[in-house]
Amino acid sequence: MGRSRKAIAELFLPFVGKSRRPRRVGPVDENPAIQAIWDVVCAIPRGQVSTYGAVARAAGLPGRARLAGFALKVAPKESDLPWHRVLGAGGRIVFPTVSSSYREQAKRLRAEGVIVKNGRAGRAFIADLEQN
Repeated sequence: MGRSRKAIAELFLPFVGKSRRPRRVGPVDENPAIQAIWDVVCAIPRGQVSTYGAVARAAGLPGRARLAGFALKVAPKESDLPWHRVLGAGGRIVFPTVSSSYREQAKRLRAEGVIVKNGRAGRAFIADLEQN
């Protein structure tokens, strides 16, 4: 089963410019873009959510919603990053509805008081993130 998540991330982070070929960079936690995304996610208040696109914009990376998702995927488990507060466009949980990740995210959001109905968080719970 070979490589760790961190080793895989090092191989594919990030896509640069218009090139479709990945460029290898240093370890993920040394990447300033990834760190900026983690900082923004940590700033989302308890009981509120944001979207991948809004997190990317607030981190100074407009148009990089996929990078925000990748940053959450490769985050070290011991970081206690509140990944569950980040949703897809329109406040939608992006995991398949039958997955354990979907159930876990919905459970964590409800525990913080966020109303989740049909896989979406209510608009009242979407935080307005300011850009760095």
